Amino acid sequence: MNTQTGALPPTIAAVNFKTEVLDSKQPVLVEFGTAWSRQCQRFESAFQELAIAWAGKVKVVKVRTDDSLDLTLKYAIKFVPTLICFVEGSPCVRVAVTDAGKDAILAKIKLLLDTSSSSS
Repeated sequence: MNTQTGALPPTIAAVNFKTEVLDSKQPVLVEFGTAWSRQCQRFESAFQELAIAWAGKVKVVKVRTDDSLDLTLKYAIKFVPTLICFVEGSPCVRVAVTDAGKDAILAKIKLLLDTSSSSS
């Protein structure tokens, strides 16, 4: 179980994706990225801040595209890092970090969370 307490978001394998993401009761923010990408390295601290900011509201995990080609193809990951927010197992928000900063990502996810919590 992903209980984030300020540590780096966990990296999950494709074998755990269904349990950790698709079957999760809470929204899940997934970073699809690589260890060697400069853009992923630059975004690392911002991603950790997102994990801390949304702790308890959104589960935050990473998927390494090099190790999870099936997921990379299934979710049509063309740029890394790409963030996809899953709600009730469905991808609801998708952001390629190359065209969005941390504030834009937070705004999109906040809008999604505000909308889903007001309809509950």
